[in-house]
Amino acid sequence: MKVLIVDDEPLARARLQRLLAHYPDYQHVVQASNGDSALQQIKQYAPDIVFIDVDMPAMSGLEVAVQLNKLPIPPAIIFVTAHPEHALEALQLSAAGYLLKPVTEQNLAKTIEQLGRLTRAHVQKQRPVTISFQLGGVTRSVALEDVCYVMAEDKYTRLISTSGEALIDQSLKQLEQAYPTQLLRIHRKILVNQSRLVALKRAEDGSHVVVIKDCSCLLPVSRRAYKTVKEQL
Repeated sequence: MKVLIVDDEPLARARLQRLLAHYPDYQHVVQASNGDSALQQIKQYAPDIVFIDVDMPAMSGLEVAVQLNKLPIPPAIIFVTAHPEHALEALQLSAAGYLLKPVTEQNLAKTIEQLGRLTRAHVQKQRPVTISFQLGGVTRSVALEDVCYVMAEDKYTRLISTSGEALIDQSLKQLEQAYPTQLLRIHRKILVNQSRLVALKRAEDGSHVVVIKDCSCLLPVSRRAYKTVKEQL
């Protein structure tokens, strides 16, 4: 599972990452030192679990959690703090766990045990995400997990899924903002479903393309998006 540690104290971040190293399922760890950086990391990295300090300057962990809960598929949130009085607020924000500083091996083990299967995949199963569109005057929808990619075409956006194609009114920008952890921009005119990314290849002309699961075509990757796409794979 992918983990994000958010804390304005470098030593606290390092300690928690060191403790997480004992758990084989928690090896993909990135860090953020403040709320703004955390939101950027979440958009780019799409973590399954976020360990976040409550007391941070500018934007608190509670404020970040409010933003995360607006996502179609929020990560599991575990608050880390030296102040137990924040526990009630954490519960109101549907926190998956609550760790008191200094974090000990025993407390972390207990929290991870309680966390169980509460991962991004579990939340997605509970709350299926769909994209709605008009077709022949009738509102239809397609499960986001079935979407292969969306491409800008003139005034419309073409959505390609495992069940076919459709022209939708939402722009790429609107879709990118609505599903920041599911749809990845690989080109100024193309967003792909991150969960369907299979491979990144070099074409004969030196450019790069991606292979998408259940999609026969190869999609171009811009030089600007190349690094981000490579990191996702």
